[in-house]
Amino acid sequence: MSRNDADVAFIKALAELLNANDLTEVNVKREYGENDSLNVRVSKQMMQAAPAQAAPVTQATLPAPAPQAAEEPSPSGNPADHPGAVTSPMVGTIYLAPEPGASNFVSVGAQVAEGDTLLIIEAMKTMNHIPAPRAGVVKRILVGDASPVEFGAPLMIIE
Repeated sequence: MSRNDADVAFIKALAELLNANDLTEVNVKREYGENDSLNVRVSKQMMQAAPAQAAPVTQATLPAPAPQAAEEPSPSGNPADHPGAVTSPMVGTIYLAPEPGASNFVSVGAQVAEGDTLLIIEAMKTMNHIPAPRAGVVKRILVGDASPVEFGAPLMIIE
């Protein structure tokens, strides 16, 4: 089997993994050697449902967040459209604290500086610290601890 055939089989396997686990996106980098790699992104578009059907909503699979301070919602009602939204850069599992039993990295009302760790996303056994993209105050935390998250899902609102 040529490397090209192996790459095609690998991509097909990723697509099957995507569908089997109800994911919307998978990003993988395959290293073959020095200066030789394959970057693969497999994603699927969520279709808008007919008016009589319920549209699939990524956030609906997450645990309901604890009640947060009232704020002005985004014009569309979707937290991801809010100008202060921090969205997930990857698919994984959210951890709000550095380890079980420890205090959360941030809480509602906390002042954060650009680059401060907001939370951790575990992806493929790797703990990825997610930094604050800007300084501000945490207005809402939209995810629960140990909950799954998809690429692009809103995590927090920072104003």
